[in-house]
Amino acid sequence: MQNQTILLASRPTGEPTAAQFKFETSEVPSPGEGQVLLKALYVSVDPYMRGRMNAGKSYVPPYEVGQPIAGGVVAEVIESRLDKLPAGSVVVGNLPWQQYSLSDGRGLQQIPTDQAPISYFLGLLGMPGLTAYFGLLDICQPKAGETVVVSGAAGAVGMVVGQLAKIKGCRVIGTAGSDEKVAYLQQLGFDEAINYKTANIAEALAAAAPNGVDCYFDNVGGAITDAVYDLLNKHARIALCGQIANYNATEAPVGPRPEGKLLTTSSKLQGFIVSDYLPQWPEGVKQLTEWYNQGKLQFEETITEGFDQIPAAFLGLFKGENTGKAIVKVA
Repeated sequence: MQNQTILLASRPTGEPTAAQFKFETSEVPSPGEGQVLLKALYVSVDPYMRGRMNAGKSYVPPYEVGQPIAGGVVAEVIESRLDKLPAGSVVVGNLPWQQYSLSDGRGLQQIPTDQAPISYFLGLLGMPGLTAYFGLLDICQPKAGETVVVSGAAGAVGMVVGQLAKIKGCRVIGTAGSDEKVAYLQQLGFDEAINYKTANIAEALAAAAPNGVDCYFDNVGGAITDAVYDLLNKHARIALCGQIANYNATEAPVGPRPEGKLLTTSSKLQGFIVSDYLPQWPEGVKQLTEWYNQGKLQFEETITEGFDQIPAAFLGLFKGENTGKAIVKVA
């Protein structure tokens, strides 16, 4: 059997292209003592990976040119020399973009196959769902009757944030980039959904939030965030999760400075990375699974098929091609 690996061929300037990816073919490896051979089933593509394509210090080391790209993968153990992970186990972990890979088991989590679709452990019950759970409930701490705004609301994180806010009794407003995504947010129970590409975002948000904004979950940044800051109520809470509007910028964007608005409204702005909450992940997975099985949470995936389609699925993130979690089914 042949094994394919996707390497970072070069660092992008601005928006990445297919030229940044290189395919390499090799023999399928054999596990040594204390190792397992994994077969990738589902591969996650996520916006944060764009930052790892750049050189420089960040909260996670950058990808190295000429080395495999890595991210969330659901895989099956097909050969084991590790007692705790017998053949047939299904695991999730941070693994290389590779059809077959070796692991000593560190960083792998064995997942149940009877609680939800296994791909959900890359989405609702994985990093995006946990990002929504801790960012909203710990940082924003929404209270019943408050108004919550979510940017990037039709993405894997945003759609969970909105539904969690509804569980907590809030009025929820989401922004998304197409009429189809707006309709989906309405289907999920969002009170208001705005197509930021066709609406005057400042006017639309002001109309949707006549009593102001108490909590803002920011996945996007840019003009949407500028408009939300004009609507902040006293003691508003802002969870700064992502800035996808700026990820491909070649120069630092210049916009309104928010400090004065944060000061006069006594608002809290907190950036966070979901790994900050790593010790609490089991608690979050348990609660999200419970709400999912109770029918309180829905989730959407955009699934692309084929290992060779991983780069295209990743590039599609920056064109808004996905609703919910973008995943590639590779086996």
